[in-house]
Amino acid sequence: MQEFDLIARIRQRAATRSDVLLGIGDDAALLQPPADMQLVVAMDTLNAGVHFPPDTAPADIGWKALAVNLSDLAAMGATPAWCVLSLSLPEADAGFVDGFLDGFLKLASQHDVALVGGDTTRGPLSVCVAVHGVVEPGMALRRDGARMGDDVWISGTLGDAAAALAQWKAGSAMTPQLRERLDRPTPRVALGRALRGIATSCIDVSDGLLADLGHVCKTSSVGADIDIDALPASSGLRAAFDADTRRILQASGGDDYELCFTAPPSMRDAIARLASEQTPLTRIGCIVAGNGVICDGFDAGRAGYQHFT
Repeated sequence: MQEFDLIARIRQRAATRSDVLLGIGDDAALLQPPADMQLVVAMDTLNAGVHFPPDTAPADIGWKALAVNLSDLAAMGATPAWCVLSLSLPEADAGFVDGFLDGFLKLASQHDVALVGGDTTRGPLSVCVAVHGVVEPGMALRRDGARMGDDVWISGTLGDAAAALAQWKAGSAMTPQLRERLDRPTPRVALGRALRGIATSCIDVSDGLLADLGHVCKTSSVGADIDIDALPASSGLRAAFDADTRRILQASGGDDYELCFTAPPSMRDAIARLASEQTPLTRIGCIVAGNGVICDGFDAGRAGYQHFT
């Protein structure tokens, strides 16, 4: 296949929205943002062997490529709208592209996201997605709003994706439940929207809980005291790893794409209602005076994934 055959294949399957005035097929897309809304833009790249094992199914790569970007919008309390896709392939493989689109467009459909453009090129397998969403003025969740006395919360469970990667790197069979969390993370878009007016700060957990919470502490000029034994763990993680290893995976493993947020104690009842309606939410610590994350028995300063190290 040639490049333009691939583009035509993608264009044929991509859905659209009424606010897409011109989508795939021109030099750029024409979009009509809603009046009186702020635009929210995020972008992430996934590379084979870094962000997913090379044997990952194309549909799972497609799902994850969009999911990690939607997670950024969720952390801002934004509503997703459009995305663009840059796809680098070793060869023009129609089967791979069709499988990739199966996962990518399935998740896009769930969140009413229109694929409106992008690029295809020859090279090592790499996927870059940029997503665009909207949020009401002054309502975006940010990293710089945490205040002393706030509770620290986490959605879902932690450590599953990192556990699957650890199994893969060790040459062991990946536990299906853990691999599912690695391959198909759930972007907490609805939760992010619901946290507007409740949370004082928010971040998605991509590089490790303590590392990402450290970003909140830095931008908010506060500290955080975390109870590592309070971190929620799935049954699959508990069955596959001992307690000490599990704590490391939960605290610093990353790739969870859960939301970590802060909120004043007065919001505990509201958060409990959200937990009963959406996904489990666990209080794991509090915001204190200081300039970093405190976690007894764990070196929080060196926690988390970093590229180029």
